[in-house]
Amino acid sequence: MSANGYETALRGITSVRGVRGAMVVAGADGLVVAESLMEGIKGAAVAALAASLATRLGRAMEAGGVGSDVFWHLQAERGALLVVPARSGMLIVAVAEPGVNAGLVRLELLKAAEGVA
Repeated sequence: MSANGYETALRGITSVRGVRGAMVVAGADGLVVAESLMEGIKGAAVAALAASLATRLGRAMEAGGVGSDVFWHLQAERGALLVVPARSGMLIVAVAEPGVNAGLVRLELLKAAEGVA
């Protein structure tokens, strides 16, 4: 995918009210491939967290016999991390405020993941 393709995918995610940033992350090593983040968000740290959690959750879901992950939402006191894995192994990540419309963010993440696959 070209840089313009990543930019277009991230723009759709960041256009949702309450989203503070979006990234495309290499799932295998947690490196940021593309990002659109508000000031103050530590992209490298978020990317590493997303990749680590995706790896661990994937193993746990396989061991539990429930299949592979499609979407996950980690809610914290001051915000949320929403992630969709793409077929290519990339992770599409959104960093959001606590009251974000998670359903709308999920739709944009899934749309972006289709473009990255």
